[in-house]
Amino acid sequence: MGNDSDNGIVGVTKQIDQRRRQRQDMHSKVTLQPDSVRAVVVSDLHIGLPFFRKQAFIRLVESLDEEIVLILNGDIIDNPHQPLESEDEAVLDLLRGESFRRGIIWIYGNHDEDFRMADPGRIEFVRHLELGSRMMIVHGDDFDLVMPNNLWFVRLFKFCHQFRLRLGAAPVHVAELAKRWTPFLYRVLTTQVKKNAIACAEKGGFAAIACGHTHHAEDVVCDGVRYLNTGSWTEEPLHYISINSNEIRLIAHQHAP
Repeated sequence: MGNDSDNGIVGVTKQIDQRRRQRQDMHSKVTLQPDSVRAVVVSDLHIGLPFFRKQAFIRLVESLDEEIVLILNGDIIDNPHQPLESEDEAVLDLLRGESFRRGIIWIYGNHDEDFRMADPGRIEFVRHLELGSRMMIVHGDDFDLVMPNNLWFVRLFKFCHQFRLRLGAAPVHVAELAKRWTPFLYRVLTTQVKKNAIACAEKGGFAAIACGHTHHAEDVVCDGVRYLNTGSWTEEPLHYISINSNEIRLIAHQHAP
């Protein structure tokens, strides 16, 4: 049994390494000082969609002390090939301006890996981030072998979602519908990303790993490795990770409606 498990992890690791080699045009990683950094991590804003909790995010950014590094952990833009409305462009303008006041690190996800800002200010774009051996931060799409291997179902589900919207149904993000309509399959996705992320962190010697991608916030310890996921900013409740020299916390963001 142990050998089967080890072989499975090796197979996943090979697939993950292959994906990363295919993305060599991007900076692979950046490292921050693990004992002195203060940071906030968010993911899956999906700027450009009407479900993005824009005002709540703006209030969070404006409330941060200047010494806090803002880490944007993937899928910050929903569709890099689609023009943004002016109010969404204003969010990018805010981030660009904030980059001259604080460190901002944008970790690419599967939605925004093709995104390039005309004027990024001092925003740094990377594939993953390390805090020494304390924590690895990566979007998590590399750990997802469910959706890439079931594209027919993903496309069918998105088609049904769009058809539903055309019929006048209440607009919600497709991930929120997946949680309601296919809870078992959704759990398969979140469980696999978590399992593969923990295996990657364990192999790399990290005490913890933080991901997004699944739109499911959680904070668990498995096999001695802490796994955190920041959920998303397209459906409630909203979450972020707070990091300082003493602790790492997953926090449910309290915001005015």
